[in-house]
Amino acid sequence: ETQLGMTADVGTLQRLPKLIPIGIVKELAYTGRNFGAAEAQQLGFVNQVFDDQTAMLDAVMKIAQQIAMNSPLAVSGTKTMINYAAEHTVTESLTYMATWQAGMFQMEDVFKAMEAQKTKTLPEYPPLHPAIKKMNS
Repeated sequence: ETQLGMTADVGTLQRLPKLIPIGIVKELAYTGRNFGAAEAQQLGFVNQVFDDQTAMLDAVMKIAQQIAMNSPLAVSGTKTMINYAAEHTVTESLTYMATWQAGMFQMEDVFKAMEAQKTKTLPEYPPLHPAIKKMNS
C-alpha cells in the first residue's frame, strides 16, 4: 500500500510480524513489491506450489482425507490450541490446554484410534457436537 501513498490499515502490519521475520515484513511493507509463488512458499505464506489447478486439487483432497481420518474432536482441539497459542504465552497456552482437556478429552476416541491402528482399519468417530463446531468457526 506504500506504492499507493497509504499505510496499510486492515491488519497486515499487525499480523505479518507474527508470521514471518521482521526484516522481510519491513522490506515488503516499505517497498510494496509483489512476489511470486516460489517466494511465497519460501516465506511460509503457502505450504506448496503446484504446476496446475488439477495437481493442487489432488494434493488438497489428499490432505483433507488425512485430516478426516482423525478424531473430529482431536482435530478441533488441535485447531483451537494452535489458534490460542499464536496469541498467548506458552504458560498461558498450557493452562488453557489443561482446562480444555479436562472438559473435552474423550478416551473413546483414543480407544477407537488404537483399535483401528491395531486392526489396520479406518476408525469411525462420532460427529463433532454442534456447539464445538460453532466454537471453531
